[in-house]
Amino acid sequence: MNKLAIFFATGYEEIEALTVVDICRRCGLTIDMVSVTGERSVTGSHKISVAMDMLFEEMNPAEYDMLILPGGKAGVEGLEAHTGLMEMVDAFYEGEQYVAAICAAPSILGHRGILKGRNACSYPSFESHLEGANVTAGPVEISDHVITSRGMGTSIDFALAIVGQLLGSDVADEMAKTIVYRV
Repeated sequence: MNKLAIFFATGYEEIEALTVVDICRRCGLTIDMVSVTGERSVTGSHKISVAMDMLFEEMNPAEYDMLILPGGKAGVEGLEAHTGLMEMVDAFYEGEQYVAAICAAPSILGHRGILKGRNACSYPSFESHLEGANVTAGPVEISDHVITSRGMGTSIDFALAIVGQLLGSDVADEMAKTIVYRV
């Protein structure tokens, strides 16, 4: 199926969210931008507003293979405060479906006990929230069905890791060449 959902709350980090959307779509993956604010347009941490594909209440979780949480301090607070999304994250994790988070968002996974015993990374000032994890400084950590990344500067690595997990490393490597990334 290879369908992904990326969630937006006011104050999300634009580059982290939109890089993932762009690269996934370039690779042929279906990725829906989902608002948890009840609004069809969500404004990021740098005052860039983006039209969403749907509201949280309109999505059917059974249609998705991966949930993605972008960073941005205020955005992460908005995501973590959304009870329905947190229940969905827990259900995906328990069902061994992919959950991915970048920058401050891995803190959500830490708070929920998802990172215990796993290698994980996040924005440096949020590392203390990666409860029970083996915290690394790598650009991306993949531990079974959990993917974490450090921040805006690792957004392309994060997106390519997602593509690699769903479509294979050959597709991710070809996309890296296509976008002239580390060639």
